[in-house]
Amino acid sequence: MDMFIYNRIMIVGNNGSGKSFLSKELAAITGLPLVHLDVEYWRPNWENPAREEWVKKVIEITSKEKWIIDGNHTSTMELRFKAADLVIFLDINRFVCLARVLLRNGKKRSDTPEYLEEKFDKAFLRFCKGLWSFSKTRRHVITDLHKKYPDKPLFVIHTRREKKRLLNQWRDEKAKYINQVL
Repeated sequence: MDMFIYNRIMIVGNNGSGKSFLSKELAAITGLPLVHLDVEYWRPNWENPAREEWVKKVIEITSKEKWIIDGNHTSTMELRFKAADLVIFLDINRFVCLARVLLRNGKKRSDTPEYLEEKFDKAFLRFCKGLWSFSKTRRHVITDLHKKYPDKPLFVIHTRREKKRLLNQWRDEKAKYINQVL
């Protein structure tokens, strides 16, 4: 897959599937600007923005010429889906996702606002419950959007090993391209 023909890449998948990791690596490889939706969305104390404010923000972000956007936020997913040149769906096993979320809990992350902290509390348990039920509650949103927009390329990654292999392939392609230019 020639990753360098795309200017607007949307990365979606379950919590803990590796969206942020993939988006950071892909931004480094392609040079495309990166937007973590959670950084844009969450207010202090995990407060939600007003719906109108959030929609306006997503429209502003997706109207740009180039981007990689990681995150689900299903309420505005269609806006991003329509604007994207490529959608990458990390359809990773939920056991793997849960393990990743448990391991990262309480650690500072660049894909969430600095002023927020994950804690092992009721909100975190609800978050894990949402992760566990992703295939029943949110996966269909992605597949339904692909059915609605069948010409939109949807690339599905099923395992962390597959993701690693693809990243290595894209790094190699970048190196070959740079060597050809020089």
